[in-house]
Amino acid sequence: MATRWLGAPIKRNEDPRLLVGQGLFVDDVQLPGMLHAAVLRSPHAHARIRRIDVRRALEHPDVLLVLTHGDLPPSLREPLPKLIPHPDLKHHKTQYALAPDKVRHVGEPVAFVVATSRYAAEDALELVEVDYEPLPAVVDLEEAAAGRPALVHEDIGTNVAAHSVQRVGDYEAARARADLVVARRFVVDRGCASPIETRGVVAQWDPRARQLTVWDSTQAPIPIRNGLAALFGLAQKDVRVIAPDVGGGFGPKIMMFYPEEVLVPLAAMRLGRPVKWIEDRREHFVATNHERTQIHDAEIALDREGRILGVRTVFLHDAGAYIPYGLIVPIVAECTLPGPYRIPNYHAEFRAVFTNKTIVSPYRGAGRPHGVFVMERLLDLAARELGMDRAEIRRRNFIQPHEFPYDVGLIYQDNAPLVYDSGNYPAALERALEEVGYCRWPEEKARYRAQGRRVGLGFACYVEGSGIGPYEGCRVTVEPSGKVYVATGVGTQGQGHATSLAQVVAEALGVDVGDVHVVTGDTGAFGWGTGTFASRAAVVAGSAVHLAAQAVRQKALQVAASLLEASPEDLELADGRVRVRGAPSRSVSLGEVARAANPLRGVIPAEWEGPGLEATRYFAPPRGTFSHGVHAALVEVDPETATLRFLRYVVVHDCGTVLNPLILDGQIHGGVAQGIGGSFFERLVYDDSGQLLSGSFMDFHIPTAVEIPEVEVIHQETPSPLNPIGAKGAGEGGVIPVPALLAQAIEDALDDLELEILRMPLHPDALFELIQKASRRTP
Repeated sequence: MATRWLGAPIKRNEDPRLLVGQGLFVDDVQLPGMLHAAVLRSPHAHARIRRIDVRRALEHPDVLLVLTHGDLPPSLREPLPKLIPHPDLKHHKTQYALAPDKVRHVGEPVAFVVATSRYAAEDALELVEVDYEPLPAVVDLEEAAAGRPALVHEDIGTNVAAHSVQRVGDYEAARARADLVVARRFVVDRGCASPIETRGVVAQWDPRARQLTVWDSTQAPIPIRNGLAALFGLAQKDVRVIAPDVGGGFGPKIMMFYPEEVLVPLAAMRLGRPVKWIEDRREHFVATNHERTQIHDAEIALDREGRILGVRTVFLHDAGAYIPYGLIVPIVAECTLPGPYRIPNYHAEFRAVFTNKTIVSPYRGAGRPHGVFVMERLLDLAARELGMDRAEIRRRNFIQPHEFPYDVGLIYQDNAPLVYDSGNYPAALERALEEVGYCRWPEEKARYRAQGRRVGLGFACYVEGSGIGPYEGCRVTVEPSGKVYVATGVGTQGQGHATSLAQVVAEALGVDVGDVHVVTGDTGAFGWGTGTFASRAAVVAGSAVHLAAQAVRQKALQVAASLLEASPEDLELADGRVRVRGAPSRSVSLGEVARAANPLRGVIPAEWEGPGLEATRYFAPPRGTFSHGVHAALVEVDPETATLRFLRYVVVHDCGTVLNPLILDGQIHGGVAQGIGGSFFERLVYDDSGQLLSGSFMDFHIPTAVEIPEVEVIHQETPSPLNPIGAKGAGEGGVIPVPALLAQAIEDALDDLELEILRMPLHPDALFELIQKASRRTP
């Protein structure tokens, strides 16, 4: 009996190696003669550079190289590449590898030092003299949009990088005939990813072979390879970029390029020795991209039955000092806001604004939590105004299962129409409410209240765009040993690709999943692809793996047919062998088939399409897929200390075909933990001069296992029709609805107070202030 691998809760292949300390992270790379680099960063948010003097640093006995902007080759004196253009992005500003004449955020690189040790490099940084002329810092987002108190980029005459509008129907007409209009201002503030492993780069140059090898803690090794080849005038085949084990990415490591990713290879090429740079935690808070700040002025128009007539949001998006990643985050926010609801009239308008803060690019959720927070909060407020149950108002507005594919009417981040492929939104809500005990909640809540406890029930619905293109590829090879090797261009940062992709192959070839070895993130193994981001790896790379494995399967049947003197239609693959159906004694191992597919003599039949038991295939999705789900939780609030405790947390999640429920549960658990952190604990606080005041774990509070509840996960499956394995993305669903859920739960716990939560993250001091200012609600 053949084993079914796809959908089985198999433990991760990669875990034993990692658990015994045999992982290879960038800082584990040790090469003979290696040098170490450190970066001199701006202490000012906004300043002109009058003078840089590096003479004392160069005199340090252990220093081999000091670089400023003027020392860079012409290709690196220009701004770094613009990643994702957009017609509405009129001012696509990117940073320099080293600032030439002005710094625009604290932490911007000014000089680069290479020495025999990191200690010596850090000491030499103190010997570099920089004369700054401080300028007014542009910190407040609304003031920045008005061009005050200064311009981040004087040459464009504004701080507004882009102004974009998307419309569906006629919102103003819908508003005019509405029975109720609810309007509020919503704010979602800054956050950062804080992976266990910060960024790091090691580069080695072989001058004889003219080959550059780079180890990079990146989510996109192939684009990094392509970019380095272009910047240094090398053939792509002569640049190898390896993303080894990566200790968390979460989006910021998809950036191309961070300055260090070009400075370290440049130094290695100039010095002819390997060079390593590892970001320390203090650097990470100011030098690795942030995410999140948006201010939404939003409103919802409804009839008296609670049916949505239209929604409008006009918002500001804080881009930080530069906008290399384009408009992805605000576009995703406006496209996620409609969620699982019918919204016949929708007006979304935003301005992306430069400020003197760290650059913003996608971080897990990437605009989705913003949109869900605005929409779910509007529905909660509308239900209260209408005297309607908060679940009922959602039921009346859900897109129904028979309406798929459902055209939302917007253009998504991939420049394709926003069309939901499949789903069952009502069923997800009902299952979540059933699991959390919503129908019994009034009695349970009264019981808690009688005990003097403030406990609230919150829930939130969401749709998660995922699985966007342009493409990914895969090569599947069966070797004479019978082992199967899989190479794909995506990187992995803990998602379990080495297991879930192996399951796809094992299912197709009838081999044990332990006999499938998956290589990711190495351009030397596979050179075509885009990267791991936007919840796309399982969908796009998984589909490419499926296609390649199916091609190998067909070839194995053809080759084995000649060995067994049987028709391919009469053969099956199971237990690592190809056998005749009904006559299992007539069989050959898959390794024998691989040897036969690569003969030393004779003729290879044309239908084999070449030698070897191997195939390469690519998958390019026609558009994105859309997962969905509902989170529900019981949250206890202590009004005296404004602290929270999660008593229960339930997730109903639908990401199409589940490849491995154990790995999927882990993804969701981790997402919920990050969502809780970003909703209540973690804050990036700037003062008026643009200095980050919470730039260490003393002030930036990441939740621990004590604060994170046990997460109960329930899987629903509505397969996507857009790819051969029916999968949808799952990487961000754990994060997306947490702010909206938490706000609703806290308001429910404190429902005797006139209190509205319109801002996230809601840290304890902000909640305490809300409680103190709130008046008693009239029964």
